Amino acid sequence: MTTSRIRTTGIALALTASAFALAACGAKPGASTADAGADAGKNPATATSAKEAGGMEALVAAAKKEGKLNAIAIPRDWANYGAIIDGFTKKYGIKVTVENPDGSSQDEINAVKSRKGQDRAPDVLDLGASFAQAAGSQGLTAPYKVAAFDKIPQAQKDAQGRWFNDYGGYVSIGCDAKRVTTCPTTFKDLLKPEYKGKVALNGNPTKSGSAFAGVYAAALANGGSLDDIQPGLDFFGKLKKAGNYNPVESTPATVEKGETPISIDWDYLNAGYADEFKAKGLDWKVNVPADGVYAQYYSQAVNKDAPHPAAARLWQEYLYSAEGQNLWLKGYARPALMPAMEQDGTLDKAAAAKLPKVPATTPVFPTEAQNAQAKKTLAEGWAKAISG
Repeated sequence: MTTSRIRTTGIALALTASAFALAACGAKPGASTADAGADAGKNPATATSAKEAGGMEALVAAAKKEGKLNAIAIPRDWANYGAIIDGFTKKYGIKVTVENPDGSSQDEINAVKSRKGQDRAPDVLDLGASFAQAAGSQGLTAPYKVAAFDKIPQAQKDAQGRWFNDYGGYVSIGCDAKRVTTCPTTFKDLLKPEYKGKVALNGNPTKSGSAFAGVYAAALANGGSLDDIQPGLDFFGKLKKAGNYNPVESTPATVEKGETPISIDWDYLNAGYADEFKAKGLDWKVNVPADGVYAQYYSQAVNKDAPHPAAARLWQEYLYSAEGQNLWLKGYARPALMPAMEQDGTLDKAAAAKLPKVPATTPVFPTEAQNAQAKKTLAEGWAKAISG
C-alpha cells in the first residue's frame, strides 16, 4: 500500500443499502494487428463486439498473437487491480504493462492524444465518467460492446459503447482510531476543534476523482445539490479557517506515518486500507457520512487507435465477466453488473457481505452537464476556498 492514487471525476451510482445494488498507455496498428484478425477474416481494430471480431475464440487468438496490453493509471492496490491484472495474464498469457500507475484521467487522455500512432500508446482507459464522456464525444475512444453490455444499467453506459461504467463506491471518512480519540462520522463532525490539522483529501479535487467526490459530498451535506457544488467549496473554506483542513494529499504512506489521520476517500479504498493497516498495528475505521451520501463509478473505454486492439477488447470482456466483476467486489468496489449477478447467482455473496455499510438513502446520478458545471466551479474557486 505505497502508491499515491489520483483518479478523476466519475458519475454517481445509485445503490441501495440493503441489497448493495443499483436503485452510484511506433506505428499505428500495423501488419501484426491486421494479421492477427485476418485468420477470422475480421479486423479487431474496427470490431464493435466480439462477434464482429469473429467470435470470442477468434478475439482470444488475435489478442494472444498481439501478446501485450498497454494500460495506464491503474495501480495494483486500487480496487484489487493487482489481482485483476494477474488474472487476465494467467487466463490469456498476455503481458499487461502499466505506465504511470498514479496518474489521473487527464494524464490518460493526454497520452492518447500525444501518442497517437505509437506502439506505446495506451490500449485501454480507466476514466472518471466525465472524462470518459468527453473522450467519447471527442472521438478518442472506440465503440465496443462487451458481451454483458445489455446488463449494464442504461444510465451507466454510452449507447454506442464508447464508454461504460465498471466499478464504484461511496465517499467515506477513514480515521486512525489510535491517533483520534473519537472518529468523525459526518461532515458536520469534521468542523470540531478536536480535528485540528487532521482532515485530508486524496488529492486536488480539480484533478482527483476521490477529492472531487469529497467536495460534492460535502456540498450535499451543506445544502448543496448536484446542480450546486459551491456549498462544498464553502465547507472546505470553513474547514481551512478552523485549522482542521490538512493540505497533505492522503495516501497509505501518509496514513501510516500519522500525517493524515482522517482521510476523505472512497469507501473501497478506506476499507482496503483497514485490512492492510491491521497487520501494521493501525486501527483504521471507515464511515460513510449520513449527511453527505455520494457515490461514483469509474468507466472503461478502448483507445480508438489502440496499438493492440484485440487485447484491448479482450481486456474489456474479462473485466465484465463474472470473474472480473467479482474481483472488483473482493476489493470492496461495487461492480456495475452487481444487480444482474445477484439475479443470475454469479455474485460472490461472501465478498458482497463485507462491503462497508451505507445509510438507507439512494444517491442520484449527476448528468454530464452537472459534472461539467461542478468541474468548472471547482477550477475557478478551489484555490480561493482553501487559501484563507
